[in-house]
Amino acid sequence: QWDVLLGLLAAATHDLDHPGVNQPFLIKTKHYLATLYKNTSVLENHHWRSAVGILRETGLFSHLGTTQRQEMERQLGSLILATDISRQNEYLSQFREHLDNEDLSLENSAHRHLVLQMALKCADVCNPCRTWELSKQWSEKITEEFFHQGDIERKHKLAISPLCDRDRENIASIQIGFITFLVEPLFVEWARFADTRLSQTMLCHLGLNKASWKGVLQGQLDSGSETDTVVEEPDSQCLPQESHKV
Repeated sequence: QWDVLLGLLAAATHDLDHPGVNQPFLIKTKHYLATLYKNTSVLENHHWRSAVGILRETGLFSHLGTTQRQEMERQLGSLILATDISRQNEYLSQFREHLDNEDLSLENSAHRHLVLQMALKCADVCNPCRTWELSKQWSEKITEEFFHQGDIERKHKLAISPLCDRDRENIASIQIGFITFLVEPLFVEWARFADTRLSQTMLCHLGLNKASWKGVLQGQLDSGSETDTVVEEPDSQCLPQESHKV
């Protein structure tokens, strides 16, 4: 029950009070959040601390002892901080190693916590695992958020962040890179852990959506509307998912 509660709380608060821009933007504009959290997991730390503030203000867990309440807050932070994309390889490698060694035990509290971290990470980037119609709508919304950040950077004569230049980027290539370098590796390992019908359905949608975006990109190339054909591995701090949902 404790793990379920933590998982639900983390899922509900992992993007709490998101400012709609990414960490590099906050750092280069010397935003107070970047200063407060020393340029490290800035957004994730803010989401966590915002969640703790609400929990304390509402007294939701005032019936718990101080030690238990502090442990709950610590573990909540551990889950939310795991959604930092710059630490993707760290968590994925650890999870993969346990799967390779077949030593992951749900009787072990540390292992259960790792599974919760991986589940939250999957949920955080799961948009490409939805049906094409729904996934495409959310992808368009988040891409517009990226471009809005780029517009602000251009207006203030700042270097435009990767994926944020509406004059050079396109949604199809952004999504293909996002799926290839971030989402697929994560969900392939999750399906090894939980080989369920749901996992297979998500992988199926993921493959279909990637193919659909490739079709969109090819159509743009054929019509001459796009000239940038290279899908490069993006910087971990600039991957789409850090701004809300892709």
